[in-house]
Amino acid sequence: MAVEDLQADLQCIMQGEVKETVEQRMSEFSRVEDPFSELCFCVMTANAGAQKSMEVQKALSPEFRQADQETLRLLLKQCGYRFINRAAYICHNRRYQDIGDILRRFQDQREAREWLVRHVKGLGYKEASHFLRNVGYTGVAIIDRHVLRLMKRYGLIEKIPDSLSGKRYLELERVLERVADHLGITLAELDLYLWYMETGKILK
Repeated sequence: MAVEDLQADLQCIMQGEVKETVEQRMSEFSRVEDPFSELCFCVMTANAGAQKSMEVQKALSPEFRQADQETLRLLLKQCGYRFINRAAYICHNRRYQDIGDILRRFQDQREAREWLVRHVKGLGYKEASHFLRNVGYTGVAIIDRHVLRLMKRYGLIEKIPDSLSGKRYLELERVLERVADHLGITLAELDLYLWYMETGKILK
């Protein structure tokens, strides 16, 4: 397979109910009411999965701002979340509860991502990109294991790397950007379609 095959397969699913769901999700991202809650959600997703992290976010969103660290650890455990030490990350990141205002200082989305990676505990390039997408930014790619598997299957990469350096992440992002440009969609929309291709779901 090749990139042309991926583009053709994407064009086949970019219609009907899937397209409507993607458009609905993109609209929701642009209207998110609590960016700090989304920040905590994206901190939790690393190695934990979106579905479980969504469940925890729904149950504990108010506690992200107010519970002390030990209480938050216990609450995460009660929710069945494995990485309870991330309570420390969430408490540390409370200094950025005005994260929506902070992001508006940046004219460039990738500069905003660099700031997130440097300053927010628990965010690498993937999680920072996920967060930006979930609060309405459209110009960065979320390169997770699902996307990497799909890229390998279509010959966009030779093998799935054990880890991604910042430099390699940006190289792969440029590959996906060319796919998105060819299809006339944003990287944020492309991610939702790729996720649907790989999982049959459109989450967040």
